[in-house]
Amino acid sequence: MAFKDESFKDFVLDQLSGLDDVEARRMFGGYGLYRDETFFGIIHRGRLYFKIDERTVGEYRKRKMKPFRPNAKQTLKSYYQVPVDIIEDADELREWAEAAIGCQGKKT
Repeated sequence: MAFKDESFKDFVLDQLSGLDDVEARRMFGGYGLYRDETFFGIIHRGRLYFKIDERTVGEYRKRKMKPFRPNAKQTLKSYYQVPVDIIEDADELREWAEAAIGCQGKKT
């Protein structure tokens, strides 16, 4: 699992290379995505999750994406899984990442 997350993390960072100052930091068995000091994403078990708010959550739900669930007893409803087709399109992924960065500090 660790190798899978490591290679997936590298792929995601490569896809986001058009955004300045994005880095992945180890956390809770996965990685947190940061732009400068803004925490906007999670890589966990080969999946990518972005921060959402009331403006952005609709697109995730329309695509039937689910909130981040690190274990059976915990769900973080402020982070939703990013669809695979978005991850594979670097331009789209950067747009979604910018929207996630814009959600920081807002209520969801």
